[in-house]
Amino acid sequence: MGRAFEFRKGRKLKRWGAMAKSFTKIGKQIAMAVKAGGPDPNNNPTLRMVIASAKAVNMPKVNVDGAIKRASSKEEKDYEEIIYEGYGPFGLPVLVETATDNPTRTVANVRMYFSKANGSLGTTGSVSFMFERKSIFNIKNDKLNLEDLELELIDFGLEEITMDEEKNELVIQCSFEDYGNMQKGLEAKFEIISSAKIWIPATHKELSDEQAEEFLAMIERMEEDEDIQAVYHNLA
Repeated sequence: MGRAFEFRKGRKLKRWGAMAKSFTKIGKQIAMAVKAGGPDPNNNPTLRMVIASAKAVNMPKVNVDGAIKRASSKEEKDYEEIIYEGYGPFGLPVLVETATDNPTRTVANVRMYFSKANGSLGTTGSVSFMFERKSIFNIKNDKLNLEDLELELIDFGLEEITMDEEKNELVIQCSFEDYGNMQKGLEAKFEIISSAKIWIPATHKELSDEQAEEFLAMIERMEEDEDIQAVYHNLA
């Protein structure tokens, strides 16, 4: 059928693979949320946020309901959240967030990703001081007046509002500690499309195109691992 067909097929398969991994990672987040706060999203704000994130990546409702049901079972695995720190190639700091039922397997894999890229796995605190933890919420941009919105949300810990032009969404940022306050403030008046607790680097580092490609190849390998929830770095 030709090279063009094979190229499109390859891209589609890669996209499907990425979607499947995304669903697996959200399934783990659902399991942890249910274990911590119960299966009813009305009484479990963390679960509500994970369900919103599931919708944002088009995870089918049947998958979400199935994950909640499995998490309610005593037979469901317990996942542990662990953050690994290290340096990638060219000395860039990297934070790796994981959710795992087998820390021995996960740390071995994370160490392998670093070492194969001429990086190194560090100890707790070795690079996290270069990052600041923040909370972000995405809401639909319904032609809202940003000045009025800032006044409404400042009491809930608002730090910054930015626009995601591609998705036509407003990105609300607050401190890590104000996550719950901001969630309550937004849920009262807006539909939260997604939310996350992220790490923002204090500074950024430039690399050449060739160096950046090598560094990002390591990040991509990490992100393909189902135990790894997110990877943060300071590449400009």
